[in-house]
Amino acid sequence: MHQSITIHATENGKFALAKPHDLEKLNPKELLLYSTALCAGMTTLSIAEKERVKLLKLEIKMSGELDTEKVEGKSQYVSFDIAYNIECKHIDEQSKVSNAVRLATDKYCGGLAMLRKIAPVSHSISIVSVEVE
Repeated sequence: MHQSITIHATENGKFALAKPHDLEKLNPKELLLYSTALCAGMTTLSIAEKERVKLLKLEIKMSGELDTEKVEGKSQYVSFDIAYNIECKHIDEQSKVSNAVRLATDKYCGGLAMLRKIAPVSHSISIVSVEVE
């Protein structure tokens, strides 16, 4: 069974679940995906800020594949995927944004590090610029 959670950064630097999810209605396994996406998002924003890059949009979809056809107490994840959808202002910021995501994903996000001990974690990045110089 496939489960996924999508979050996006708000203007005040916080994160919100994308519809139709409601945090109170998430099961514990979905909460694991949510907390990992949140960790990756906060880490990415922090690194981008240190690089002096303001992200106009940051959306993260965290998904996992369970070893059962429906969610059960005994269900375990067999794989994870994290997909970043990012918008920045200038095309010359894309390499800094890509580096921030890479560092967050591969080195600094503790949530992703823990998930790697459970199952393989893949990732993808989509970055667009709204202004071309």
